Amino acid sequence: MTERHGGVTGQWVLLSYRMPRHPSTPRIAVWRKLKRLGAAQISDGLVALPADARTREQLEWIAEEVTEATGSASIWIARPATVIAERVLATAMAQGRAAEYAAIIAEAEAATRATIVERQSLARRLRAELRRIHRRDYFPPVERDQAAAAVAALTTDTTRASEARS
Repeated sequence: MTERHGGVTGQWVLLSYRMPRHPSTPRIAVWRKLKRLGAAQISDGLVALPADARTREQLEWIAEEVTEATGSASIWIARPATVIAERVLATAMAQGRAAEYAAIIAEAEAATRATIVERQSLARRLRAELRRIHRRDYFPPVERDQAAAAVAALTTDTTRASEARS
């Protein structure tokens, strides 16, 4: 899954940070941003993302936010020592996205008895959610395509139902 360049591990950008417990608002804001980015939690106060210019910049912004909240933060570029270590990290990230995609699939499939207007509204909302998940989907699981197909089926079925009524 993550073997790059003939089995050599890829680079990761790491954010090591500590924040005061009180007030909790800045700590919660940082946690939410890291979750939205899809960062892998390696340990308390240490998260990782596959390294590229975008992920590095995003973690640099969060590091700045941590220091502004009287915490401490540093950014590191690193490689896992083994392909297996990287595979474990990537698999955990993929499993997180797979669960998110599975929720979309379930919601789309549960809409079979909804009205056309409800299905169209749901399809719009689920497409937006798919875009949000795609932004943090660094190691796409098979559920990614299944979720896209389930959302597409919502609109396909809606279009067919509209045409049948005409």
